[in-house]
Amino acid sequence: MARPAGAHPGEAVPEAGPAGGPDGAEAAAPGHGRDPAAGRGGSGGDAPRPAGLPRPGHGGPGAPEDGASAGAGPGGVAALARRVGTLPPSCGPVRLVAVDGHAGSGKSTFTGRLAAALGGAPVVHLDDLATHEEPFGWTDRFRRQLLLPFAHGRPGRHQVYDWEHGRFTGEREVAPAPVVLVEGVGAGRRALRPSLALLCWMDLAAGTAWERGRRRDGPELSTFWDGWTRSEQKHFAGDPTRPHADLLVRQGPEGYLWFWRTGKPE
Repeated sequence: MARPAGAHPGEAVPEAGPAGGPDGAEAAAPGHGRDPAAGRGGSGGDAPRPAGLPRPGHGGPGAPEDGASAGAGPGGVAALARRVGTLPPSCGPVRLVAVDGHAGSGKSTFTGRLAAALGGAPVVHLDDLATHEEPFGWTDRFRRQLLLPFAHGRPGRHQVYDWEHGRFTGEREVAPAPVVLVEGVGAGRRALRPSLALLCWMDLAAGTAWERGRRRDGPELSTFWDGWTRSEQKHFAGDPTRPHADLLVRQGPEGYLWFWRTGKPE
């Protein structure tokens, strides 16, 4: 799917959303609830999981189970950052944390705040590795330029795609820091999951996220969005992320709400 010059799906900040826990998720305040390390360790792979939990029934559909709720605001993100720091490394000395979700769901904004709470953790933006011709064809580049060096404790160095000129025009070095964040559509794809310490999903419906993106970019990019949504639908149909996410993230009235998954598939 070719993108117009200079255009790629940016991130709209989500509006306040429901505070309820999604299916198969346990609402929990940061620093409490299921330990994510129990589900995805440094050895990689998707650990066996119990059968999916039913929708919590307290306070209506999707309400937090047993009245638990997630933290909100900067303090909440800081608490989540502290918890991320307790996870075992997943790729050499690196705790690789992926933030996935539909275009327009708020991945970049959430990732930026989490990176700041982690003291300036490096962030890999998948828009830098994708191209007009291959919006999801960056797996081999990611493996060669980032995963393999990280696995040996060395800095990664990835090419940076120039969306205006339609070619790779630069490089960026990424240190093998204690935590490295990866954000973008498809960050939680099957090929990357064994190398992840934590997989986050921005839990905003596709239609809502895409509509926000269309409003943000204006009618001049409507053709681009038509092509992008088809490509994204095709990707997630064959390689869904949400069922495998450790953490579902929503925007609440006072900040982010997150829900640790307790019923992931094997």
